[in-house]
Amino acid sequence: MNSLILCLHVAAICGLTLFALRCGLLFMIAWLCLLALTMNLFVLKQINLFGLSVTSSDALAVGYLLGLNLIQEFFGRKSARTCVWISLFISGCFVLLSQIHLLYLPNDYDLTQGHFTALFKPVPRILFASLFSFFVVQFVDMAFFGFLKEKSGRKYLPGRTVLALVVSQVLDTLIFSFLGLYGLVASLTPIIFLSLIVKGVVILLSIPFVSLTKKVVRDVQV
Repeated sequence: MNSLILCLHVAAICGLTLFALRCGLLFMIAWLCLLALTMNLFVLKQINLFGLSVTSSDALAVGYLLGLNLIQEFFGRKSARTCVWISLFISGCFVLLSQIHLLYLPNDYDLTQGHFTALFKPVPRILFASLFSFFVVQFVDMAFFGFLKEKSGRKYLPGRTVLALVVSQVLDTLIFSFLGLYGLVASLTPIIFLSLIVKGVVILLSIPFVSLTKKVVRDVQV
């Protein structure tokens, strides 16, 4: 069942990314900010996929970097860099506001405090690892995708996108695993391996949508 949901999840993310791209840069930035927020929140949920224990945010992480690459492809590196800083600002503000929200003392009628605490008060080390890897990987992905774009003469968008996503997701998985999980789990190797398998499946599922971008977004100023 989770495998089918993953396919639906990827289709929804890619479809909404295409729609936002069609609507313009502001829509794309807003959409990626939403993905950044949900990605760092949904990473707390553990699920089974293909018999493997992973988090439920891998499709969101791949979707974010896919959107960032499309912004750079159609609107330029400056716009992609602006998107990175805005999404980081929004993510940081969300963390601050969520921690302030937890400081309010609930009354006798409140039934939500325990749920908010479980969602918004993760281990600080996990939170730092997530935000730090998110920050580093975005700039690495943006630089590498720009390099591929320059070398290919703007051709082979699906291939360039897949290659950039593979490199960035390997880096993201390694950074987050060592900073957030080292010493907390018996072995990092199976966790890294399983995460990369799921992210690889997500990247493969996104290829058809990347191939549609040039057809769907005909009137974007390159």
